Amino acid sequence: MGKPDLGIMSRREVIGVGAAAAAALAAIKPVHAEITERKKRVGPNDKIVLGLIGCGGMGAVDMRNLMRKPDVEVAALCDVDDNRIPNDARDVEEKYNRKPTIYKDFRKMLERKDINAVIIGTPDHWHALPLIMACEAGMDAYCEKPISHDITEAKAMDAAVKHFKRIVQVGTWQRSTQEFTDAISYIRSGKLGKIILARAWKTDPFQVGKSQFVDPPKNLDYDMWNGPAALLPYSANHVHSNWRWFLNYGSGMTGDWGVHMMDICLLGMSKDTDLVMPTEVTSYGGKLAYPTDDRTAPDTVQSIMKFKDPDFLMHWETGRDYPGKPDHGSEFVSAEGKTLRVWRGGMKILDPGGEEIEKYRGEGTSDHWQNWIDCVKTREQPRSNLASMAQTTIVCHLINSSVLAGETVRFDKEKMDIVGRAGKNTQSYHREYRKPWKLPIYKV
Repeated sequence: MGKPDLGIMSRREVIGVGAAAAAALAAIKPVHAEITERKKRVGPNDKIVLGLIGCGGMGAVDMRNLMRKPDVEVAALCDVDDNRIPNDARDVEEKYNRKPTIYKDFRKMLERKDINAVIIGTPDHWHALPLIMACEAGMDAYCEKPISHDITEAKAMDAAVKHFKRIVQVGTWQRSTQEFTDAISYIRSGKLGKIILARAWKTDPFQVGKSQFVDPPKNLDYDMWNGPAALLPYSANHVHSNWRWFLNYGSGMTGDWGVHMMDICLLGMSKDTDLVMPTEVTSYGGKLAYPTDDRTAPDTVQSIMKFKDPDFLMHWETGRDYPGKPDHGSEFVSAEGKTLRVWRGGMKILDPGGEEIEKYRGEGTSDHWQNWIDCVKTREQPRSNLASMAQTTIVCHLINSSVLAGETVRFDKEKMDIVGRAGKNTQSYHREYRKPWKLPIYKV
């Protein structure tokens, strides 16, 4: 089998999908002819019965964190790869003294009347449909980040969650850790002064090497693994874990870590979880460090975003090194030159010369997974609610859209859409689903 062209999709290569996106967003096409009857509301003392969609990765991590909660029970597991299931099934059986039901098609799991909520730990291109179908089935969800493959999906997911009044927590757990909640609290207090620049970054050393196209292994339903994405020839370095470096499935480091690090910048500059959004995004990037590697997501990105009300700039960077800084982080810079820098495990407040000037400790925080469980019972919105995380995810997609289009992309928060044509003819904005899959669009 010959090697297909897996290069980064350009604006010209995807010309015409912008119009298709507009048409898709104009119609309501529910997956099921009739919406499953709503389940009984979970009471304060009731157990929440869970199903896991996507074993072996972050979904399995989330499941184990939730299994530590006394009011949670895991009843079912689903994965299209038989080899990903055994470890998770063993741990569930040891915990609850019974075997979980195993599925290869998540739609069968969603037919269960006894399951209250699902964990969605699939690759990014398989987040939208399970989440929307879970909403249709009356289930809440814990969905891994970034929530979507593209902007069209993010908007569709947000609409479905609102339409069916579901409680969805996204796996951006930094919103529940002390250093990041402290950073957000300090910036919102005004103690650093007027913020003129926010920065976020992450190194990107990942290489997938050269692809070897062979028949899929018998343990993997490769057609179902691709789902709504384009069906490319199988290569082992395209699937588990590595999928995030291929734009057919993920959004590169900008989506994978940018959704964490830029999220903190956006939260700090916002009054609550309804986030400020950029009005203009200008980005450059490409496969500059590893031009012969088969990944299709850029390994180097520089992006500048302009915001109004408040007026500031935000910078996102993926690259090779960050001398004197952790390999990831978020920063806020004031008009006086003071900087707040935060990363996983620490926070510093620095003077213009880079000397630490004070320590800060805000209010305590609590477990991200417990926050979701509590909200499933109270019906309040969790910290990383879907609507808020749709905003951060869209920012990531705007950056990739600008890189792919080679143009400045403009955005209107009121319409939650790109203004003009620039960026719309990219797969980070919209892509046609592979038949027979269809993306449902609900009106709120």
